[in-house]
Amino acid sequence: MNSQRSNLSSTLHSLDGRSYGNYKQIRGRYEFGPVTVFIDRVQVDPFASPSKVRIRINRAEAGFPTDITTERADRIAVSDFLFRVGNSFLHRTDRHAIILGRPGQEVLERTNVVIDDEGFEARLLVNLPARGRRILGHQAADILTRDVPELAQAMFVHANLATSAQASDGPTRDDSGNDAQDDSSDALREHVQLHRDQLELQNHLGEEDLLAFVGNGAILPRRSGDSDLPMDSRAVAFTSPSSLEHTVTLSSGRSLTGMAIPRGVTVIVGGGYHGKSTILRALERGVYPHIAGDGREWVITEPSATSIRAEDGRAVTGDDISPFINNLPSGTDTRAFTTTNASGSTSQAANLVEAVEVGARSLLIDEDTSATNFMIRDERMRALIPAEREPITPFVDRIRPLFTRRGVSTVLVAGGSSAFFEVADHVIALDAYVPQEVTEKAHELVGVDPAELEGASPADRDAASPASPVNREDESADDSGDMFAAPRPRIPTATALRPSSKTKSAKAKGLGQVQFGKAFIDLAAVSQLIDPQQTTGIAEALEYMAEIFDDRTSLTDALAEVEDMLDAQGVDGLTGNRDHPGHVSRPRPQEIAAALNRFRGLRLVE
Repeated sequence: MNSQRSNLSSTLHSLDGRSYGNYKQIRGRYEFGPVTVFIDRVQVDPFASPSKVRIRINRAEAGFPTDITTERADRIAVSDFLFRVGNSFLHRTDRHAIILGRPGQEVLERTNVVIDDEGFEARLLVNLPARGRRILGHQAADILTRDVPELAQAMFVHANLATSAQASDGPTRDDSGNDAQDDSSDALREHVQLHRDQLELQNHLGEEDLLAFVGNGAILPRRSGDSDLPMDSRAVAFTSPSSLEHTVTLSSGRSLTGMAIPRGVTVIVGGGYHGKSTILRALERGVYPHIAGDGREWVITEPSATSIRAEDGRAVTGDDISPFINNLPSGTDTRAFTTTNASGSTSQAANLVEAVEVGARSLLIDEDTSATNFMIRDERMRALIPAEREPITPFVDRIRPLFTRRGVSTVLVAGGSSAFFEVADHVIALDAYVPQEVTEKAHELVGVDPAELEGASPADRDAASPASPVNREDESADDSGDMFAAPRPRIPTATALRPSSKTKSAKAKGLGQVQFGKAFIDLAAVSQLIDPQQTTGIAEALEYMAEIFDDRTSLTDALAEVEDMLDAQGVDGLTGNRDHPGHVSRPRPQEIAAALNRFRGLRLVE
């Protein structure tokens, strides 16, 4: 037996029955053959946060091919694969004291498992056992000197992946009798190649001026409202309308055919429960790569796409919402609007301009989660309430200039109003989850001459005949060329994220909330936040940005600095490269900004 292993084991056995605080004696580094175990932090009592333990194997001992563990994107994919192997191993063997984390359907950059030039490392949380407040040393010895090293061997020794495949109920030998090691190695390579292809397809969207791609055969419905797993055999596989069908051949040789959504304005319609919101949710999640078997592997959305909704009661600080809300009876300046309790329309306007401020090139909107008076105002209401007496210019009047002047596209789900037909480049109707393009018919219904619009660019459409509904009277009356010009930069004060009452670091409270000092930031309406570890990443990012703000750095510049750091250092950089950073996933800048914008203590330089 390795002497260090023997020492740890004997120490733990000797601690059996003693008070819990004596566990602190085991902090340190231990060698278990090729596996190094680091006990970085020991919990202070049985009810405190779990102890932090790392396991590490160097590259030579791990034996993984260098061609899939060298490039940054490949390392993220391999780390994700090994994360799933380890999680399944722990679940199958009922080793509940060890926590590696819970993977979802998406591939995220995480701190749970990392690959660097020297080797492979997993960061574990371990609940050290006790009876009351007394150490269970014999059980602890089994966990730390047997279970933890076995997990490292299962995850990080390439030759052991075949055995580890049993953790996900996979066969150890195929029907032809070939070693399952070959299958497991193939599964790893397929996981990496899928990730490469998804990233390449996402890049292809930008090259082809596309907003999103939905592959034929995709399974978009989920098993239930509270499950992200794909629906069973009852699900209708997606098939693209012929008019929007697009084929792309990737450098791997993989050929994909599906629906390509061009940049511009796309409206999705259909009866209730026919799949409108389902496809929108798939597009929301399409900013992330997905694992094989999810059904949405080939639903790929351009990476800045942001979901926008009404959010009554949120705080707003210094937003320029004047393109949508202006001339308030109170005289409030909406070019730098601040409130602690936004209405539905005001909150949706704020969400939109904040998304554009941080670089969103596409907006994803469902009328079911929108404020009606923000979205539309019908002709009778326009006649009854003159434009000069209505502070809200509805989104239907701004959606086209938002695209033509700022290059921001929109995908909108509409089930109860035809108001957006006249400003849409494409109208897609869903019938029992089967899409058809009905643009021409929709234009005819609202009096848009297809001959006028055919072949016209979006800018040409905005210059159509004054009789066309595309040109709203109130839009032409108050629009200027810089209506959607870049707003004045918002510059937080140097102390914006350092309130005097804050004595502890920011902390995630589940998926939808961050505690920041005595304040709580509500992220429940931020629908593209998909993993509680991302919320932890947001909490860390807020701490990081607290050191950036200096009365001169804008919000967008601070976000860019965070992104540059993450690209250079990975998620560990958010945590100051602590030996054991805990379990953190990389959030998008859009969600970091969403948290900062909802912080009620945010203050700006005047």
